[in-house]
Amino acid sequence: MASLYNVKSSLSGLAPLEAVLFDVDGTLCDSDSLHHQAFSEILLEIGYNGGVPIDDEFFIKNIAGKHNHDIARAIFPDDFERGLKLTVEKEVVFRRLASEQLKPVEGLYKVKKWIEDRGLKRAAVTNAPRPNAELMISLLGLSDFFDVLILGDECDHAKPHPEPYLKALEVLKVSKDHTFIFEDSVSGIKAGVAAGMPVVGIATRNPAQLLMEAKPIFTIKDYADPKLWEALEELDKKGGNGATNEA
Repeated sequence: MASLYNVKSSLSGLAPLEAVLFDVDGTLCDSDSLHHQAFSEILLEIGYNGGVPIDDEFFIKNIAGKHNHDIARAIFPDDFERGLKLTVEKEVVFRRLASEQLKPVEGLYKVKKWIEDRGLKRAAVTNAPRPNAELMISLLGLSDFFDVLILGDECDHAKPHPEPYLKALEVLKVSKDHTFIFEDSVSGIKAGVAAGMPVVGIATRNPAQLLMEAKPIFTIKDYADPKLWEALEELDKKGGNGATNEA
C-alpha cells in the first residue's frame, strides 16, 4: 500500500540522523490525565463553570500542550492574574499526583535504547515549568539520558512558536535536516513543523485525526507501534546516524 510505504520511508531522508527531540508531557509519560485531574480539582474548588467538572473537549481545546500563560488567558480571559495564580496552584497538585502515579508511554525505553545504541544527541523540549519537567524526567529515570532540557519559560516565545525547538538545535549543534521530533499535542507539532523538522505525533490522549491537522509526518499510538519501527528500520538502511557512538 502506498500509504504504508510513505510512512515506512518518511524518516529515511534524515540520514545520517544526528538527534532526536522529545516533548515531555504526554510524550515521555501519560501525564495529561494527571493535568486534567489537577485542573479539575482546582477549578471545582472555586466553582468554575458553575461547579461542573471540565470535560476532555475543554481540556484538549484550552489546556493540552499549552503554556501556562495561554491557559490562564483561556480560562480567565478577563482576569489574567487570577488565571496565572490558579495555574501555579494547579502545578503543586500535579506534582503530588505525578509522584504517585506517573507512568512512561508504552515502548519508551525501547526507543531510548535505540537512540543510545546509535549515539544520537537528544533534548527534552517542553512548555512545562522547570520543576514539573525535572520531576517527570527524574521519575522516568531519564535525567542522564537528555543532553539538554529546553523550557518555553526560558525562551522569548513558547510553543507553538518554533523558538524552543530551534534553540535545542543550536545547543546540540545539530542540523534540522538530520533531526526529528516526538510530540503529542497540536501546539507542539506546530512548533516542530515551523522549526523545519519532521514530527512524529503520539496519540496518547489527543486523537490522531486532531494531531494530523498540525501536519506531523505520521502518528503512532505509542513507541511500541510497528509503524514507528518500520520507519526507523528504513532510516537505518539509508545510512543510520551521523553521531559518534562513544563506549
